[in-house]
Amino acid sequence: MELTQDVRLGPVHLSVADLGRSLDYYRTQIGLETLGEEDGVARLGAGADELLVLHEEPGAQPADGYSGLYHFALLVPTRRDLARWLAHAARDRVALTGLSDHAVSEALYLRDPDGHGIEIYADRPREHWEGRVGETMTTAPLDTGSLLAQLDDPATEPFDGLPEGTRMGHVHLRVAEIEATVAFYRELGFEVMARFGGSAAFLAAGGYHHHIGANTWESAGRPQAPPGHATLLSATMLVPGASPDEVADPSGNRWVIAPA
Repeated sequence: MELTQDVRLGPVHLSVADLGRSLDYYRTQIGLETLGEEDGVARLGAGADELLVLHEEPGAQPADGYSGLYHFALLVPTRRDLARWLAHAARDRVALTGLSDHAVSEALYLRDPDGHGIEIYADRPREHWEGRVGETMTTAPLDTGSLLAQLDDPATEPFDGLPEGTRMGHVHLRVAEIEATVAFYRELGFEVMARFGGSAAFLAAGGYHHHIGANTWESAGRPQAPPGHATLLSATMLVPGASPDEVADPSGNRWVIAPA
């Protein structure tokens, strides 16, 4: 498969223990809107764009320590949009698990009620990192003061949900082994953009900093979670001209390939 800069990611499908609980969380805390709900499955997005599909599996337990989802990452259109979301989180006491400056982007991290990891981020201008992602990408404390300075008054800045134009920026996976994972995604046409020792790799198409992350920090040598856990069911690659297909990486993480 030949991948170009036009490749993007589509909806992520997750299983959840209690659909009502998850819908309340994603609507009020994250700022997604429900696009449709039927037979224990709900579609959520920003504007008309479907970003997340939740499948109810009553009683499912968090799947920590297995191969699967590390986090899915929602890319907002502008730095001001990220500031507006952070102001909402501070004002409405949304629980965060991290705030990071990656040089290529600024990012906020959360976990949903089932333990699924979430990132909300804004990219730094492409000219700051294009062609040198491996040298630029890092993790440092986020300067929240600088970010919130984008707003006139963070305490009163209105928040009506994630803005139209928000998209699935990348998906970061827990995998059993890095080398086999890298080989698999390179065979699909992705390029390695950055590596952190033998425990993490970041891959992309079209020179982006990463569409796919993979790490073994919690999952080295581990399979997918057994039935009864809340898991990543599939993620979506939108590829111009592609024929519909489904593939799984060596750790069992499933992808739906669809024409863009």
